[in-house]
Amino acid sequence: MKIKTNRSAAKRFSLTGKGKVKRNKAYASHLLSSKSPKRKRNLRKATLVDSANMCSVRRMLPYL
Repeated sequence: MKIKTNRSAAKRFSLTGKGKVKRNKAYASHLLSSKSPKRKRNLRKATLVDSANMCSVRRMLPYL
């Protein structure tokens, strides 16, 4: 039996070339006037999913 992919997770995560899971950073959508330009610039960059959360992400994305 096939496992269903969590579609909301599939839109948020993608795979790197080496098989790690890439994600975008949070806190970049609103209340931006109080955040420094350096902080906002760093929020634009993607980062990797932490090892502590990898199990739950892999469960949501079985075929990624």
